[in-house]
Amino acid sequence: MVDYHAANNQLSSGGVQTYMEQENDWDRDLLLDPAWEKQQRKTFTAWCNSHLRKAGTQIDNIEEDFRDGLKLMLLLEVISGERLPKPERGKMRVHKINNVNKALDFIASKGVKLVSIGAEEIVDGNAKMTLGMIWTIILRFAIQDISVEETSAKEGLLLWCQRKTAPYKNVNVQNFHISWKDGLAFNALIHRHRPDLIDYDSLRKDDPVTNLNNAFEVAEKHLDIPKMLDAEDIVNTARPDEKAIMTYVSSFYHAFSGAQKAETAANRICKVLAVNQENEQMMEDYEKLASDLLEWIRRTIPWLENRTQEKTVNDMQAKQEDFRDYRTVHKPPKVQEKCQLEISFNTLQTKLRLSNRPAFMPSEGRMVSDINGAWHTLEGAEKGYEEWILSEIRRLERLEHLAEKFHQKAAIHESWTDGKEAMLTQKDYETSTLSEVKALLRKHEAFESDLAAHQDRVEQIAAIAQELNELDYYDSASVNARCQKICDQWDSLGTLTQNRKESLERTEKQLESIDELYLEYAKRAAPFNNWMEGAMEDLQDMFIVHNIEEIQGLITAHEQFKSTLAEANKEREAIQAIQAEVQKIAQSNGIKLSGANPYTTITPASIDSKWEKAMAMVPQRDKALQEELNKQNSNDTLRATFATQANTVGAYIQAKMEEIGRISIEMNGTLEDQLTQLREYQKSIMSYMPEINKLEGYHQLIQEALIFDNQYTSYTMEHLRVGWEQLLTTIARTINEVENQILTRDAKGISQEQLYEYRASFNHFDKDHSGALMAEEFKACLISLGYDVENDKGDTEFARIMGIVDPNGTGAVTFQAFIDYMSKETTDTDTADQVIASFKILAGDKNFITAEELRRELPPDQAEYCIARMAPYAGPDGVAGALDYMSFSTALYGESDL
Repeated sequence: MVDYHAANNQLSSGGVQTYMEQENDWDRDLLLDPAWEKQQRKTFTAWCNSHLRKAGTQIDNIEEDFRDGLKLMLLLEVISGERLPKPERGKMRVHKINNVNKALDFIASKGVKLVSIGAEEIVDGNAKMTLGMIWTIILRFAIQDISVEETSAKEGLLLWCQRKTAPYKNVNVQNFHISWKDGLAFNALIHRHRPDLIDYDSLRKDDPVTNLNNAFEVAEKHLDIPKMLDAEDIVNTARPDEKAIMTYVSSFYHAFSGAQKAETAANRICKVLAVNQENEQMMEDYEKLASDLLEWIRRTIPWLENRTQEKTVNDMQAKQEDFRDYRTVHKPPKVQEKCQLEISFNTLQTKLRLSNRPAFMPSEGRMVSDINGAWHTLEGAEKGYEEWILSEIRRLERLEHLAEKFHQKAAIHESWTDGKEAMLTQKDYETSTLSEVKALLRKHEAFESDLAAHQDRVEQIAAIAQELNELDYYDSASVNARCQKICDQWDSLGTLTQNRKESLERTEKQLESIDELYLEYAKRAAPFNNWMEGAMEDLQDMFIVHNIEEIQGLITAHEQFKSTLAEANKEREAIQAIQAEVQKIAQSNGIKLSGANPYTTITPASIDSKWEKAMAMVPQRDKALQEELNKQNSNDTLRATFATQANTVGAYIQAKMEEIGRISIEMNGTLEDQLTQLREYQKSIMSYMPEINKLEGYHQLIQEALIFDNQYTSYTMEHLRVGWEQLLTTIARTINEVENQILTRDAKGISQEQLYEYRASFNHFDKDHSGALMAEEFKACLISLGYDVENDKGDTEFARIMGIVDPNGTGAVTFQAFIDYMSKETTDTDTADQVIASFKILAGDKNFITAEELRRELPPDQAEYCIARMAPYAGPDGVAGALDYMSFSTALYGESDL
């Protein structure tokens, strides 16, 4: 059973405080609920008996058995572990009251306020007061001592339940009533501390009676917690009694308090062990990291102290690149490890000091100072290695630069000499023309100058090779071989150059004899060839003309060209005779000609071929010019045809536009008569449509013929289309204006005479007959109708009127806007207020209307129109289906009528 003595002694030894502030009002009125009273009777009786059994007694009726105060005092002695004053054994009422008062005084001495509970009520067997007193005792001795994370009593007990049942499905403890109805929370509490007693997974949330009975039976049998609740009472009560549940749950708390202490002790041990384990792990990590870092330093220093020389700069630069990789890739992580090592060491020492543990002493050679010493040695090796690499690179660069200079000059010389021997030994001059031989001779003279200029480079190559030998260059053998080859080749080139010069001078004299004839041929053939090419270009030239005058000009120019052909043929024959003379001279002197004139690429065969082509093009040009002349004659006829029709249509449209302007102003009779006249006039205009279609046909032919100008008319098809559309639009607009006047007259009640007056005034001030009045014209019109819009006040009034008739600010007032304003000024109109008043009548003076009322009072189509557009009524006096006719009515007229 539960031992309350320790907790009670602690409470009594401390200062008396206001007891259980959250439970100082135990809500006695709720005891009037029979279901709750029944639960409390059973629970409180069982709780009392669980303690009275220790004294070898029990109670059967909670309000009867405590009346004499004897068992009440015994109960307080058992649960408090203290002795109360000796009870009085008399049977009289006064004895009973004295005993109960002794019990109540003892309760009060424990810091409990007993509100409205007196000994007389307990002695009289007042069930309400007796249950309240027992609940106060339960709170003080069973619940007040519960403390979980700085919360106590009810909140602490609730938090304890929430923590213990949190891992269980279908359990969510939020209170001490409905959260326990399905019985799962009771079973979860038992399973959390004694999983061997409950098969929690076999429980079903939809079987609360079984769940509750299972928990009650297990608790009574195995945990020595008496059955204080009845499963059927809890299930059949909408909200089980909170005090009964708390009383029963507190028994679980005290039953498991020993397990809670063991759990706390285990947590403390785990915490201590966790700190030790963490520290040991940090020590191991330090030792491993220190060992790894020292091993890396040991392996790296020999590499940095290696001074093996390389033969080339590239090899040394490879070493430099390896060193750079070491600095940028391999070393930074080690720097981080060294830093982390020091941080870990300091952190570990701090943790050991804070947890009262002895300081950490790394194994020999792994102290932070040892690592810093090794690191200092490493950095010294780095500095020496870097300096050595740079000095070696500078030394090899000097040698490689000299070798590169040798090879560069040698390569330039060898590139220059490449093919020179073959060039000097060839006999190309034997089949060359005089000009080619002269050119070869001049080219050879230039080569001799170039040869002399290269003498310095050959001498420089030899000097560099000598220097590399003196410096003991590792590849001196290949340098010497290349230098010797260059010198031998240089001597050979000098001999071949002199031999070729002599051969060229001898050939030059043999070819000069026929050169003059070639020159004469070239001087006459070139201009003649250019003339023929220009003639063929002109004969093939595409031409685009737009009228007869242009094609006639082309025909005249072509006839002039044909008149020059006879003289051109004579020049062709003279040029061919020069070439024949050249062949004759070559044959008679045994000269081997190359077959080409050195002064021109024009051959006699090409001249004859171009001449034949040009002569064949002449009749083709004659034919093309004649066909174009015929086409232009046809186009001119088409222009004249279109122009005739266009001039007729244009004049017609212009006349009708002026006519409709006069008709709209001068029409008399009623508006219906005017409308009839305008529609008849519209029909007469539409009868002219075939003429427009005929003109469109002519225009299509002109477009197909690609005719872009017409000197016979100033009209274009686009201009006439726009004019025709404007004519039809003007007629339609005039008809619409009259129709609107009729609508306005009928809707507003304006007389025919008023409309005539408005029309006469509007037309009088519409000086340009545009169908609209500018601002000043409209102002003059209003003045003529008696409106005062001239002074300062009038300007304000005029601005207001303009805002009505010209809401978009265009600066112009149409006749329809003018009529609408005048009709509004002179006639009565419906307003939103009038419509709202009408709806209110239909609604029986209510602020809303129903769909049934609308269907009853309005025609079907209008009723459905209103129902579809009325918003639901949101007022406090509305009913289901109420509709808002006020907002609907104001929306009909817009904000200006609100």
